[in-house]
Amino acid sequence: MQIIKGAGEWNPPTGAENDWVENLRVPDLSVGTYCIPVGGVDTQSPHTEDEIYVVTSGRAKIVTPDHTAEIGPGAVIFVPAGEDHRFEDITEDLALLVVFGPAYGSRTQDQ
Repeated sequence: MQIIKGAGEWNPPTGAENDWVENLRVPDLSVGTYCIPVGGVDTQSPHTEDEIYVVTSGRAKIVTPDHTAEIGPGAVIFVPAGEDHRFEDITEDLALLVVFGPAYGSRTQDQ
């Protein structure tokens, strides 16, 4: 057992980039924290792993090719591998607990 301290907590980004921190990594999954400030721009690309976001604080919209939804604290979002997605209209500093299965970046683009 391991307690993952700080996972999902707001941490202001330092510089022009949004803040991504990997808090735990094992072969079958990874857990991290993604923070985007009010008015920030989410520039991520689709991932090769399945992904779950848990909104721990903040408000925004999540946009995929087929759907747009308002999100806030407590929202849980599943994004399948390869699906384009983006957080937009960030009206409150956004902190997300992120779970990747398998671990982030462990699949190649060919899979």
